[in-house]
Amino acid sequence: MRFVDVHCHIMDECFDNDREEVLMRAKKSNVIAIISCAFSKDEAMKTIKLMNSHKNFLFLTCGWDSTNFDINTLTEYQSFIVNNLDVIIGIGEVGLDYYYIRDSSLRNKQKEIFISWIAFAKKVNLPIIVHSRNAGDDAIELLISENVKRVILHAFDGKISWAKKAVENGFFFSIPPSIVRSSQKQQLVKNIPLESIMLESDAPVLSPYANQRNEPANLIYSAKMISELKNINIELVSEITTQNALSFFNILL
Repeated sequence: MRFVDVHCHIMDECFDNDREEVLMRAKKSNVIAIISCAFSKDEAMKTIKLMNSHKNFLFLTCGWDSTNFDINTLTEYQSFIVNNLDVIIGIGEVGLDYYYIRDSSLRNKQKEIFISWIAFAKKVNLPIIVHSRNAGDDAIELLISENVKRVILHAFDGKISWAKKAVENGFFFSIPPSIVRSSQKQQLVKNIPLESIMLESDAPVLSPYANQRNEPANLIYSAKMISELKNINIELVSEITTQNALSFFNILL
């Protein structure tokens, strides 16, 4: 078996004391690629440096915290991305967060920023990884209206009806290890085809165990639960989700 972690935050400070050990545990757990999200130029540069010692294993996407409204910094960050497209394989996570942002005017501003990132992803011809906490319907509606083609909805917590619309539009869903304790994630997996699924850790969060640090090695929990829910063997889950990820990001290993 082999697995791809399509979304995590390996540069999070909680990994500062044992980052290399975390990466080694992932490799020993059949993880063949980790795609890490950076929220800033500084974080992206640190990731690129780490990638140099983990070639063809660690990859970079550049995203934006949905609660960040600093447009000047956003513009500078996008300029950095344009100048480093040779080492960046995706835009994200970007999107909407209605859990933290409750004010309607700020939510509208959030949408504007999300749309700007959608346009930017098209401009640089990269796929987009979408954050949509408590905002699944608005996020999917925006993606469809903007005619986006290459989409991963990460840790999707929205309604099944909207998930099915996303599948109809060719979007993918990445499933974290927290599925083992989330009835919502379990219902999501039951209602979408395996061909629309990838695996993610979202490390250091969304662990299979509440209030514990998560890491990429835990993808096995996602795969096992998907195999149980769909009554298929875990080898097939591994094969399809891995191929989905490698094809989506055009990764050649």
